[in-house]
Amino acid sequence: MLLTLEKVIILKTVNIFSEIPEEYLVELASSVEQIRVKAGEIIFKKGDLGSSMYIIVVGKVRIHDGDKEIAVLGDREVFGELAALDPEPRSAAVTAIEDTTLFRVNESMLYELITERTEVARGIIRVLCQRLRTTTD
Repeated sequence: MLLTLEKVIILKTVNIFSEIPEEYLVELASSVEQIRVKAGEIIFKKGDLGSSMYIIVVGKVRIHDGDKEIAVLGDREVFGELAALDPEPRSAAVTAIEDTTLFRVNESMLYELITERTEVARGIIRVLCQRLRTTTD
């Protein structure tokens, strides 16, 4: 398991948290859950209920709807942000392509951060816009 300081350093390199002062990242770092998944392991299925966002610390995941690949994400990228913001069933499945370490951010912590730091909301909007552009190109 990583120390809080190591988690802060990692979180600072994640797009949506890059503008957040370190004192807020310390609080986030102490509340994230570190998860390890093996290659081929399903992180969640389409239709699963969820209220957490995930950050890829190291590794790769495949976002897919059945056999249709939507995206491949790697180190320091996020997924599951839609369910964390609006707890509806997951819109796609996510499977680890290789052994992967994740941070799980729960809905209440994410909402607290968004309320206190508008930069987080802007970062999430930026990620969602990038994904929307990718799917419409």
